[in-house]
Amino acid sequence: MRTAGSVRRMAAVAAAGLVLLAGCGGSGGERGDGKGDGADKGERPGGPARGASATTHLKNIPEVGAALRSRIPAGSRQVVAVYGEGVNSADATVVLYDKGAKGWDQKGRWAAHNGRRGWTTNHHEGDKRSPVGVFALTDAGGVLADPGAKLPYTHSAAFTPPSYWSKNTRHDFDYVVAINYNRVKGTSPLDPTRPEGQSKGGGVWLHMDHGSGTSACISVPKPAMQALLRALDPAQNPVVVMGDKAHLTA
Repeated sequence: MRTAGSVRRMAAVAAAGLVLLAGCGGSGGERGDGKGDGADKGERPGGPARGASATTHLKNIPEVGAALRSRIPAGSRQVVAVYGEGVNSADATVVLYDKGAKGWDQKGRWAAHNGRRGWTTNHHEGDKRSPVGVFALTDAGGVLADPGAKLPYTHSAAFTPPSYWSKNTRHDFDYVVAINYNRVKGTSPLDPTRPEGQSKGGGVWLHMDHGSGTSACISVPKPAMQALLRALDPAQNPVVVMGDKAHLTA
């Protein structure tokens, strides 16, 4: 017997086949010039990972101030911290933390990218900036088969980027984890529903990196996506804490 959740997921995948994939922070209309993520010139690839202290048994997540720290649910025992280099920078570092009996321990660290124009506390569709904040991580999927994810995983060719996007973006959505910004949790990342309205953007994901900034998503190398998918556990209530240094430390 199909559960209500599975029916919703199947419906979302079907809907994605009828409309242009709206992943990574906006609708297909914002790519009407035929360019996908990374097509802009002058964006440098991420350099050595920076931003977080490589240590263990921490009382708090490093370099996250009281404002965002207070928004991490008390029951969250996994945090993906995205340390943006600057408010207008596309370069970032992603660090995975698990909370054990003695505190927070760093479990992985990778160079990453965020929105090509940087960060914002008031994200809107097409602004090419990533939203600052704390968001739950509840659903995953991709073009490729489930690599061993603990989160519910939607395997579908519907994740394939449109053919007119740049070639270097063709594998961006081989693996994704939906960031619960303006979306319905418990549904496929392909679900186009925007509870706060279309103008607030959506389809903000963790996904595979193509070497430069995104429309709003956070991108990391393939090994990082595989590691995150295998590590993130719904029983641990994982969240992402993301932003540039100034906003993170506030």
